[in-house]
Amino acid sequence: MSAYMKVLASKISDIRSNEWSATVLSFLMIFILMASYYILRPVRDALASDWTDVEISTLWTLNFFVGLAAVVIYGSIVSRIKFKFLVPGIYGFFGLTFFSFYLLNQLGLDVNSVNKFFYIWVSFFSIFHISVFWSFMSDIFNKEQAKRLFAIIAAGASLGALLGPILPTFFADSLGGTNASLIASILIVLIIPIVIQLDRLKQVQLKNDNLQANKDIFNIGGNPFAGFKAFISNPYLLGIGCFILLYTMVSTFIYFEQTDILREFDRAQRRQILGSIDLLVNLLTFGVAFFATGRITKRFGVGTTLASIPVIAAVGMFILAFAPLITVLLAVQVARRAGNYAVTRPAREMLFTEVSQEDRYKAKPVIDVVAYRGGDTVTAWFFTGLTEGLGLGLAVVGIIGAVIAAIWAVIGFKLGKNYEGRQK
Repeated sequence: MSAYMKVLASKISDIRSNEWSATVLSFLMIFILMASYYILRPVRDALASDWTDVEISTLWTLNFFVGLAAVVIYGSIVSRIKFKFLVPGIYGFFGLTFFSFYLLNQLGLDVNSVNKFFYIWVSFFSIFHISVFWSFMSDIFNKEQAKRLFAIIAAGASLGALLGPILPTFFADSLGGTNASLIASILIVLIIPIVIQLDRLKQVQLKNDNLQANKDIFNIGGNPFAGFKAFISNPYLLGIGCFILLYTMVSTFIYFEQTDILREFDRAQRRQILGSIDLLVNLLTFGVAFFATGRITKRFGVGTTLASIPVIAAVGMFILAFAPLITVLLAVQVARRAGNYAVTRPAREMLFTEVSQEDRYKAKPVIDVVAYRGGDTVTAWFFTGLTEGLGLGLAVVGIIGAVIAAIWAVIGFKLGKNYEGRQK
């Protein structure tokens, strides 16, 4: 990047000279990760409308137990492996698993069983890979840098999520799920050299080696359940977990309403519609995250920032309750998801700069995976009970979801104020 472009970009985004290399690589890392996920996402979600609400709820329950087991295993090895192998090893493992799905489809095994396991694994990957990424970011950048740079880095996720859906949207018939798995596996493996370089820049340019007690092996204990203990005993972490739980409840309500609305379309049409939503979401997210989020957080504070999107979600769900149309769904999903990725997620990840290294690498996955997927599971069965058990229509269900979103807004505001109070 030329000197003129750096000066111009610095004025827009507040990146300092010694931070450019690390910020660009972090941007690139999350760009590749999200592009790979968004190639897989429409393929996964298109499968869901072939199944009943009970089948989907069952898969989400299995997904919770898969996530729970993975977090326990992760907690048991995180303190026993050298840091330079930890994060690259995680992404290398995911790349291998998606290549395995490609091989399974090529072998022509039981398609329905493979599809359901693919659905579970992509859902787990969607949470775990981003949790590890932001744990890594919290270990690379200090608190002051996080406020300025996390929103800019998150814009890389938006750009990746913007370009990723192009394949399933415009090549839905020719791509298919098999080739999507192969492409995603290749992209994920490209992350490994970026991680290695970022760890070097942390010490050479950012001078943040003091953020990590031991750069070779984590000094955070070997108890696989330490993250669970820290989570339930720390009110600050419990607050973050509650915020994420309410987020998942609102997301699950909208997801099931989306699934019901899309049943009348065939699978290729669903992929195109879902891919179109992803494109719109991430086009808006990129602009907001890169140019506005950092300034919003500075001006209005973390509390107001965290509460803003839940308020929008509450209004959107109330409207969707009385107008369950594909165009309304499109508007609600775009507004909610773009706001979450551009505003809520960076603000939420700032909260983890106030916790210890052990909590970042052990308690954070408990919150991001177990609490998240636990919320998914409970809400999925709750939604199924409302629709198939009590026979309630989308209007009543939408109003219930709007009330949950309002509570989510209150929790977000209080959590942000707590964060700002801790800093003072």
